[in-house]
Amino acid sequence: MNFANFRLIRANISYAEFSNFVPLNITKQYKKMNTKTKIALITGGSRGLGKNAALKIAQKGLDVIITYKNSREEADAVVSEIKEMGQKAIAYQLDTRDVKSFDAFVKSVTDHLKTETGSPNIDFLINNAGTALYSPIMETTEEQLDDIVNVHFKGVFFLTQKMLPFINDGGGIINISSGLARFALPGSSVYGSMKAGVEMMTKYMAKELGSRKIKANVIAPGAIETDFGGGRTRDDQNVNAMISNVTALGRAGLPDDIGGVVAFLCTDDAGWINGQRIEASGGMFL
Repeated sequence: MNFANFRLIRANISYAEFSNFVPLNITKQYKKMNTKTKIALITGGSRGLGKNAALKIAQKGLDVIITYKNSREEADAVVSEIKEMGQKAIAYQLDTRDVKSFDAFVKSVTDHLKTETGSPNIDFLINNAGTALYSPIMETTEEQLDDIVNVHFKGVFFLTQKMLPFINDGGGIINISSGLARFALPGSSVYGSMKAGVEMMTKYMAKELGSRKIKANVIAPGAIETDFGGGRTRDDQNVNAMISNVTALGRAGLPDDIGGVVAFLCTDDAGWINGQRIEASGGMFL
């Protein structure tokens, strides 16, 4: 059956009506041709949770922009994997603690998008990039505190601010927090406090951006087996056992436990979720 035969029909009926009497393979082509592919930008998307989220988002049919701080090779590998799925992808270097670099970054991204799609806009911004700090209050230096503030709060705030003119109405912002914003473990006072700040900031984003139908939500992972923080959850058997013992599901988390939750918030099914904190920790410290 030739899809071209239905051009006149398409002009006069809805997709739902069209799909009632046209074979499934044809209706899928129709839907694809009449639906603009959405785009997600995720910081820190070259490894760990960010990589997993980028791949899961691409599996949902979105094109993906990732950032990386140091490893271009890892970022290129993620881009290649996404392209193999049939989605578009590109990677940019970005240090999210360097607010002064954001203007140039945003210009590069939006110029690229305008050339590729005709529009400089994205649909979803996922603020994922971050670093760990394990330091008792008595030993934490001003430099260490400033670094965590810059990465986990100031960088999130101002990158979102810079990208807001280029987020489509009806899109979304997803900020990555931590279970450490709910419970306290020694040595994580600065990191946990910044993540608590991000959670409150997200509520303000949801409130202020509601008029544009932009949703803002937080995902708070528990302890996950990645190279984050030197990989201690993954590699230190004592730490891993402690986490397993205090988690209702009996184990530490894996990247696959988080990426799908991020991807879900980039779908229409999550369109009525706004201003929420979603903890994905397997029931840690219930």
